Amino acid sequence: MLKLLKNIGHVLYRIWFYFLVAILIFLFLPLLLATTFSERTYPQFFWLARNFWARPIIYGMGCLPRIEYQEKLEKGKSYMLVANHTSMLDIMLMLLVSQNPFVFVGKKELVKIPVFGFFYKRVCIMVDRDDVKSRTGVYRRAQRRLNQGLSICIFPEGGVPDESVLLDTFKDGAFKMAIAHKIPVVPIVFLDNKKRFSFTFLSGGPGRMRAKMLHFFNTDKLNEEDKKKLNEEVRQGILSELEEATR
Repeated sequence: MLKLLKNIGHVLYRIWFYFLVAILIFLFLPLLLATTFSERTYPQFFWLARNFWARPIIYGMGCLPRIEYQEKLEKGKSYMLVANHTSMLDIMLMLLVSQNPFVFVGKKELVKIPVFGFFYKRVCIMVDRDDVKSRTGVYRRAQRRLNQGLSICIFPEGGVPDESVLLDTFKDGAFKMAIAHKIPVVPIVFLDNKKRFSFTFLSGGPGRMRAKMLHFFNTDKLNEEDKKKLNEEVRQGILSELEEATR
């Protein structure tokens, strides 16, 4: 009986999440549409998404964000933001972590999500990882966004790993791009998102939601041959934080 009640609670928690995601989009639909009409208004869209979508969802789910910064982002400077990927709440928490407007690079499959997908395809850089031409096009679109003073955000695991995996191997794309554009790599660790809202349906619940922005990795003196080393160093920094949190 106790297990049944617990499972019902998990189901209701999931339904509440999807309700929040959708209702907040509908409430601010005119403003969201207006700010996605042109790339020039993306900073205004980002501000709306951060303060009137991501923040209400996180608090509405009963999650209490605690963000620690080993180093702070400079206003007006572009960065490559990378983080571990464990939850749908990663998107919302990333928006809270960075006050600097950034653009997500993500899978084209997310376009299929009702309501969310409509805005996703208008404001994100989509990539088909099975299409070489699509992957190559990401660099061109990212350069245009960087020229506009924005940052780029990539989850370098290339997807959500099995929940038994603490941190999957990283793809090289984010690091290759950071070196090519000479922007710092900013490692970010999400410590509790898997507990709060994992991709396992009957799981999750309210509680603290910690994020930690680690020291940056400068790429000014690096070239493409250094991407593997940079990849490994960034991943190790994130992995060490995750391992420490599980002890």
